[in-house]
Amino acid sequence: MAWFSRRRHRTPDAVPSDRAAREATLAHLREFVATRVGVEAYVEPPTNVTQTTMMLVATDGEWTRRRVPDPTVGWDLARELGIPVYDVQRTGYPQRVRDWNARQRIERERRRRAL
Repeated sequence: MAWFSRRRHRTPDAVPSDRAAREATLAHLREFVATRVGVEAYVEPPTNVTQTTMMLVATDGEWTRRRVPDPTVGWDLARELGIPVYDVQRTGYPQRVRDWNARQRIERERRRRAL
């Protein structure tokens, strides 16, 4: 069947391996922790739509989120990075995250109006 022939000819480089993806995630999280002040980790439970994730939040509210295999890995990774770690179901998200998101929305709107 010619319809499916394209799938067989893909190069292996088209999709990163699990190991490469894991290393890229670790590099991103390490860089975030190294370049921000007061970073804390919040482990988020899996949902019907997403798997377990870990959200890193800096003092100013800037944040990043990456998938982790399970909550234990998220907790261990945060300890390895030397940052405090919390279960978001118990603590909730800090107010500074919402404040940072609001500031970003305002800045995007200003830039859009300036064009």
